Amino acid sequence: MKIALLGAESTGKTWLSQALAAHYQTQGGHVHAAPEVLRLWCDAHQRTPQAHEQAAIAHDQATAIMASPPGTTHWVADTSPLMTAVYSDLLFGDTSLYAMALAHQSWYDLTLVTGLDLPWVADVQRDGPHVREPVTRAVRAALDQAGLPYRVVYGRGEQRLHNALIAIESIAKNIHPTRGEQQKALENGRRAWRCEHCSDPDCERRLFSALIA
Repeated sequence: MKIALLGAESTGKTWLSQALAAHYQTQGGHVHAAPEVLRLWCDAHQRTPQAHEQAAIAHDQATAIMASPPGTTHWVADTSPLMTAVYSDLLFGDTSLYAMALAHQSWYDLTLVTGLDLPWVADVQRDGPHVREPVTRAVRAALDQAGLPYRVVYGRGEQRLHNALIAIESIAKNIHPTRGEQQKALENGRRAWRCEHCSDPDCERRLFSALIA
């Protein structure tokens, strides 16, 4: 199972990726968890990267998850090159990384997008709470245009992990669906399409709760 976590800054991607890795390890899985390369880069340089440094970060992020040891059963990526592509687009007007990033994104079995229900916390790599909604919209738009499935995950602490595991299970069932499951997924997709593009966190949480009830 190959899982990528995407989302705006300060939305709990790192905590959730670590919690998922720990969960699958306790289940007997051989887990390869890749950290967020951008965070490591910013910690090392004590600044955010410039436009010409984005491509190398995207490449290193892909390498981090692909360089898994033999016998790996679960891959958990704390972000993917798509996040670098989105920030390159929004901050520098550079869209050149999307092709590589989306090709890499298709390697994953599923993508989780972290919701905006957690409070923003400052650190060296973060721009401010005002960028979270534009980043989230750009991430979803890129996934939608590429036809890549994803789920938005809300909740705090263990509830966020619980909701993520439910979302993972719902997508995993669709990797090799039966004919009946395909039809049901299509009907659910038609009903939920508008909400997938809604930026109202409260509205989305209600939708997510209804889907997992």
